[in-house]
Amino acid sequence: MRPVAYVIGRILIVLAILMMAPALVDLGDRQVNGLRFLESALITGLTGACVVLSTRNALRGALSLKQAYLLTVGIWALLPLFGALPFYIGAPHLAFSDAYFEAVSGITTTGATVIFGLDQLPAGMNLWRGMLNWLGGLGIAFIAMIFLPLMRVGGMQFFRTEGFDTFGKALPRARDIARELARVYVILTALCICAYGLIGMTALDAVVNGAATIATGGFSPSDISFEKYSGAGEYVGTVFMLLGSLPYVRYLQMLRGDARPFWQDEQARAYLRWLCGAVVMVTVWQHFHAGMPWEPAFRQSLFNLTSIMSSTGFFSGTFASWGGFMLIVAFLVGMVGACSGSSAAGLSVFRVQIALAALRAHLAQITRPNTVALVKYGGRRVENDVLNGLILFFTGYIVILGVLTVAMSLTGVDTLSSLFAVWTSLGNVGYGFGPLVLRTGTFIDFPQAAIAIMTLAMLLGRLGLLAIMVILLPSFWRR
Repeated sequence: MRPVAYVIGRILIVLAILMMAPALVDLGDRQVNGLRFLESALITGLTGACVVLSTRNALRGALSLKQAYLLTVGIWALLPLFGALPFYIGAPHLAFSDAYFEAVSGITTTGATVIFGLDQLPAGMNLWRGMLNWLGGLGIAFIAMIFLPLMRVGGMQFFRTEGFDTFGKALPRARDIARELARVYVILTALCICAYGLIGMTALDAVVNGAATIATGGFSPSDISFEKYSGAGEYVGTVFMLLGSLPYVRYLQMLRGDARPFWQDEQARAYLRWLCGAVVMVTVWQHFHAGMPWEPAFRQSLFNLTSIMSSTGFFSGTFASWGGFMLIVAFLVGMVGACSGSSAAGLSVFRVQIALAALRAHLAQITRPNTVALVKYGGRRVENDVLNGLILFFTGYIVILGVLTVAMSLTGVDTLSSLFAVWTSLGNVGYGFGPLVLRTGTFIDFPQAAIAIMTLAMLLGRLGLLAIMVILLPSFWRR
């Protein structure tokens, strides 16, 4: 536990330092909320310093697999406790369960919120929400590239060879990978913020939306999200949501002078292909069924479906009133999600591709019993341990979706709102549908028990479902 606690303590100190940015913004606006940020930073920094001092010299080598599990769960479950302090101590003075929900939603890049009246919040608070998204997205991308393949979560061990051999020849160590990843992440964020500024966003909106877009987080500084910048904002947002949901390993390879893997990536190509198919279907449906002109129908379908499939959570136009066929398409693309190895969530295109390949191989085996049908992906054979991990992940995902939906309905939430609340939390999507969401577009009207269920679902979805369950096993602690 000491090496894990030492790393978390160091991260808490960094978190406290970062709280100074929104504190200075609010103090510059002569907002008393700036003092609340300073108070939160003091609590966070002192806690982190005490943990670091009590565990100094604990991190003397590489973390073991058990410690990797503990560190991953600790980061996503414990850091929001301190990230929630500004929401609890300062404006908007949420109950701690709601403040923790907001911080978990930010750090897991879900984008669901219990705050209504974002336009009236102090500027520093909206900046902090964007910062939580940005920090969570960076951490998720790093863990997806380094930890999950080693932890063998949901078939991600398939990328272990690729991550440490293929592009690892240029980046042989985790520290080098982290440095190059941070570089790519900062460049994409800077480009996104500049693009938003050029289309007329205010400085605060450009920074917060830019940070949330690249992190595929979806925290917006406005209650109407991107409807505030409909038109050019939707097209620019779509481009950068796509860039943020593609495999980051391909960006690292491009920085090293080899762009071919980016264009040849089967996962990225399938992601764009499936997304385009969904956009075309919904655009046609909007035009012929709702009588919407072609351009607005295409623009809103493109932006909202990209936001859902990339698990970002921005919205625009008439999306809140979608129903029928369009809602089914949105549900399916949200379940699939975007690419593994990015900050996006959901089942992931990679897992769905392998599941379909396994289904084809099994059907071929049935029709031609004497042949040996191998499951392949990207020209490589998919081993049984990867397939077993995928089956377990898919099964767990569906079972947890069903169980938590039933549990939420028992809290008094209607069935439609319950299903989509768990869907948006488990897939880290950020969108909500149903009667309880329609009034404000937020989850402010949900009972506290339902908020707790959504918080658990967000953590389960971001940790690949199994990481939390593994550390609850007695055998995990004995061996």
